[in-house]
Amino acid sequence: MNPIATPTTDNLNFLMRAFTEGGLVMYAIAIIAIFTVLLIGNRFLALKDLVVDRKDFMDNIYGMIMRGDLRQAIAFCDSRPAPLTNTVKAGLVQAMNKRPDEEIQVAMDASVLRETPRFEGYTSFLAVFGNISVLAGLFGTIIGMIGSFRAVGDADPAKKAEELSKGISHALNCTAFGLLVAIIAIIFYAYFQLKIQKAENEVIESSMSLLNIVVANRDKLKE
Repeated sequence: MNPIATPTTDNLNFLMRAFTEGGLVMYAIAIIAIFTVLLIGNRFLALKDLVVDRKDFMDNIYGMIMRGDLRQAIAFCDSRPAPLTNTVKAGLVQAMNKRPDEEIQVAMDASVLRETPRFEGYTSFLAVFGNISVLAGLFGTIIGMIGSFRAVGDADPAKKAEELSKGISHALNCTAFGLLVAIIAIIFYAYFQLKIQKAENEVIESSMSLLNIVVANRDKLKE
């Protein structure tokens, strides 16, 4: 007796058969899929390191500024290097050096321009991978249809239906796989863009808040 196939086995066999029937273009789409998954993992890890808890961080910084201890505030920023902390540190260094408010703001603005691109990284390549996978899927579809009609034209009448079926299967498998990779890439691209925009806004808002509190407490600041 043949062993009873489990749903997992059936699904795996279906995917393997679909991949094989898709032809060489499926391998190109598979490579794009691998790069997409690696990039998604990379951006998750990168954003985890680059994004800090803004409320907790700024609460600590505000407390140190209110006590006038700028050196401790700068050391606290150094203990957690990230775009937000580096931007705040740039302002604190200028404040400790008794620089005017305009120079504090310029220092933080420069830091924002320097630090925020780190959030983006290679995220834009997810959109590129999504577009390429769609085009690769369409390319495979066209190849499959061309091969299908060519085979039908040269085949015996008895085999025309079989050859046409193979070509259509090739075409649809490429289309489906290409669209699947594209959907995954675009969804995560949109997700990361939201996370990046939020993180960038927090850096800008924190720099403005820091300037306000430094200006309001200049008489308490120690060198």
